[in-house]
Amino acid sequence: MKKNIAVLAGDGIGPEIMASAIRVLKAGTKSVSTEFEYVEYPFGGAGIDAAGDPLPDETIQACQEADAILLGAIGGPKWDQAPKRPEQGLLQLRKALNLYANIRPITVPDSLLPLSPIKEAIVKGTDFVVVRELTSGIYFGEPRSLTDEEAYDTNRYQVHEIERIVRKAFEIAQGRQKRLVSVDKANVLATSKLWRKTVERIAKEYPDVTVEHQYVDAAAMLIVQKPTTFDVIVTENLFGDILSDEASVLPGTLGVLPSASHSESGVSLYEPIHGSAPDIAGKNVANPVSMILSATLMLRQSFNMDDVADQIEEACYAVLNEGTVTRDLGGTAMTSEFTDAVIEKLS
Repeated sequence: MKKNIAVLAGDGIGPEIMASAIRVLKAGTKSVSTEFEYVEYPFGGAGIDAAGDPLPDETIQACQEADAILLGAIGGPKWDQAPKRPEQGLLQLRKALNLYANIRPITVPDSLLPLSPIKEAIVKGTDFVVVRELTSGIYFGEPRSLTDEEAYDTNRYQVHEIERIVRKAFEIAQGRQKRLVSVDKANVLATSKLWRKTVERIAKEYPDVTVEHQYVDAAAMLIVQKPTTFDVIVTENLFGDILSDEASVLPGTLGVLPSASHSESGVSLYEPIHGSAPDIAGKNVANPVSMILSATLMLRQSFNMDDVADQIEEACYAVLNEGTVTRDLGGTAMTSEFTDAVIEKLS
């Protein structure tokens, strides 16, 4: 059986960390019956350079036909004045593939406790998932306007858009500790009132999951005050963007956090949550962990290869625990050295 992986390495450190992740994937899956084929396509700034567009036609077609997509990182000052910035390509891709559900696991391994800006007693044992609605809300709502005297955006949600992301969150919670926190601003916003009403209705379909509602400001405080109290958080696009970025500082670095974006029935996309870091591109110093762990999400969520994913994750954390860490974590290991160490653990 062959699985077709569309590889969008992108810009900056994207190609370096993507190369690391594919090396680890090849080492981790060499004994399985499934064959993985990795084919690279231009995307982001690389798409602009190759075809004049951050999302070339060839790339979107390949993504639609793939079994999964791996994305590195996009953007950089080189394309700041481009008619279409690299980031616009990402929004296009999400919309074209209907990638409505963004899944961000937030974990703090013991090896990273000294790096966290939060006291160890508070952050130790943190392990939760942020489930963010990704294709609606204020980022996509119409009408919108910007003039010298006035600006407005439209935050719009339809019931079916809320239902599908909430069901996805309940399903994730069922496989974890069966605790779900729904985050809104129902004391002020009409969209949040509809959100909460929908969550309460859908909750009846999942009686084994305990549901709690929190206002977004309260949730933001609790993420830094009591992060271990969370299991699964579900929320709308704007709130999810902010809360997941806030939660990403808990391990002390963006370099170890993966993410996945799912459609209802089509292909899924897996990417680290950090940017392209053009200042260190090409220097072999980037931290590849988030890209490697994004690849393990792919193995789990697209191909049901939990055992292989576990082995790769355990190898990554073992290498971190032994002190082989990259510069962003206070170490001296090069990207390639860290990758070599993970592959050695796997073998």
